[in-house]
This record gives sequence, C-alpha cells and structure tokens, in this order.
Amino acid sequence: MVKIGIVGTGYVADLYMRSFASFPGLDIVGVTDIAIDRSERFARHWGLVALPDLAALAEAIGPGGLVLNLTNPAAHYQISRQCLEAGLNVYSEKPLALELEQARHLCDLAKERGLLLASAPCSVLGEAAQLMAAAVRADVAGRVRLVYAELDDDYISKAPYSLWTSNSGAPWPSKDEFEVGCTIEHAGYYLTWLIAMFGSVQSIVAVSACLAPDQMEVDQPAPDFSVATLFFESNVVARLTCSILAPHNHKLVVVGDNGILQVDDCWDNSARVRFRRRFPFRRRLITSPIPQRLKFSAETHAKPRRFGAASMNFALGPLDLVEAIRDKRAPRLTADFALHVTEVTLAIHTAGNSSGIRTIETRCAPLMPMPWASQLRSPARWRKAV
Repeated sequence: MVKIGIVGTGYVADLYMRSFASFPGLDIVGVTDIAIDRSERFARHWGLVALPDLAALAEAIGPGGLVLNLTNPAAHYQISRQCLEAGLNVYSEKPLALELEQARHLCDLAKERGLLLASAPCSVLGEAAQLMAAAVRADVAGRVRLVYAELDDDYISKAPYSLWTSNSGAPWPSKDEFEVGCTIEHAGYYLTWLIAMFGSVQSIVAVSACLAPDQMEVDQPAPDFSVATLFFESNVVARLTCSILAPHNHKLVVVGDNGILQVDDCWDNSARVRFRRRFPFRRRLITSPIPQRLKFSAETHAKPRRFGAASMNFALGPLDLVEAIRDKRAPRLTADFALHVTEVTLAIHTAGNSSGIRTIETRCAPLMPMPWASQLRSPARWRKAV
C-alpha cells in the first residue's frame, strides 16, 4: 500500500475525502494543518489521525509515500518543496506555484530526487473530458479548427458565500479566491482538457482586469475577468474566458469541419458530450438541431454526488499517482504537464490590458488516456479505436 498524508484541511480537503469514499482501499495515515483545531475537527469528522506538523506527517508516511498539498495557494510552493526534500511524492492543489520560477524549481527537484509531482485539477481524467478527447481522436467532428471554452461563475461577490461550508465545517475560502483570482483558480479546468486534446500551447494573446474591486472584501483583489486566445502546436486555436461576474456558463464547443462537439459543464464528470452534424440543405448550411450523444462502451469511474457547484471525483488525480508509484509506471498527470498548465495560466492571469502575443516556453507530452477510454459507443461510422 502507498501511504498518503494530507496537508491542509480546509474547504477543498472535504471534497477530496468525499471522493476518496469511492476508493476505500486508499491508506490515509494522517492529516495536518497550520490551524490545529481545524485539522482535529477534520480528522474527527472523517475518522482520521491529526498530526501536529508536517514533519510528523512525513514520518508517518515514510519515503516514497504521497502527500496531498491542499493548503492555500500562497503556501503551495513552500509545502511541496519541503515534501519533495523529505523524499515524498506530491499531488498539489492548483496552482503548482504562484510564480513560474517556483514551479520550475519544484519540477526540477522532483526529477532530481526521482519523485512524482502533479497538480490539480484532475477532471481531465474524468468521463466527460476523456469522452471529448476520444471523440477528437476519432475525428467525429472532422478536423478541429476552433474551440470556445467558457468558465463564467456568475457574480460571486454578491453570492451568500459566508453561508458556504464544507462537510467538516470549514468555510469557503473567500479571501484566497478573491486575492488569487478566477483565472488561477479556474482556468486549469479547461486548459487541462485543451492541452490533453490538442497538445502544448505555443503562444497566447490575453487580457485580464479587475472590474469590480469594490465588491470584494479584500485589500488586493485579483483580476475577476480574463480572456485568452490560445495557439496550439497542432494549429488549433481556442478562446478561453474566465470571470466571476458574467452569468454562469461552463460550456466547451469544439468546431470541426463536419460539425461541433459540445459539453455543458467541465465541473460535472457525467456531463453529456454531444455531436451536431453540419450539412448543406438547399441554399443553406445547417447544423443539426438534434444532437447525437456519445458514450463509452465500457464502465468509467465512480462519480460522487454533487456538492455545491461541482460533481467531480477529486480522487482521480491522487489515485493516478498511487497506481503509478505502486506499478512503477509513468503517471498520466506529470510534472511537465502541471508546469505547462501553470505557465499558461499565469500568462493569462498577469496579462493586464496588454494584447501583445506571449510565447509559452514549456512543453509537455501527450496525456495518456484512461484505460476505459478506448472505444466509443456511437453510430457505426464512428466505431474505431481511439
């Protein structure tokens, strides 16, 4: 068994524990948090052991085990570095770090020590993302030319977020959310999908802005809006929008020569992936009003019940690393993948009102599909290995 420890027992840690219930064989040996009372409350709720500090947790895990770094974003680099230096593999909540050079250092350190390092979000390993990627590989929509991705979450600063609490009673981290910003917090949900489907990003043109600073109860609010045009090595172009102002919209539309693929919400592992064929009719070009739903032939993965705005299995990423450690294989979520997502995210976040093109330096290998993502159950003309 690969021993697992958790650092940080705030709001998101409960989402992980809800997902871990899908995989009862995982060996979680302890948790710790800078706030002792919070870690003890969390441990009581989930039947775990609260440990006094990171050193005690590292000792309980032992070399070669796995740490889940679920601390606030500003602490990600420091905690992950300490864990890697202690000989532990690391799965970090997003982002890998708040500065690109820090993220690079973590990746270099992991490679130097022969350890695994990965970062959330892991929804790219979920059914909806894997189904969309399989449809792209199978040329269901023909050659892909353009993608529109939306991550708008409505006017969050007007929401009753003071009432949002996790299973163990942790409050929604509004200070972190408003100071870190919606791009760093959310862009990765679709960036991971896009990079998995179309490869590395070569360059971007982006803008970001804080449009409602007076509505956020923090001294230094981050941008609450960003939009980026992404140019991929595969020649696909994508537009990615993030905001915590515009009405809720999590749609992804993939435009191909033969029609469009669409999914409505990247935060739902069970979201339907649909194809609308395009065809000429008399003197017009028609996109079919009747979508065809795509499915896999095999069973996929366990899906926890919805909590708040999300219906995602947060355990898929940590489980991928556990299996990679156990089987001595490369993980699907690699350090290079996390670094590339981090660089693109930070480039969008820091764009400001400049619309100049920015070159992305990092690259990552293609994401290996999940074992059940090999065959589409769909009309006969689509039935081919993907």
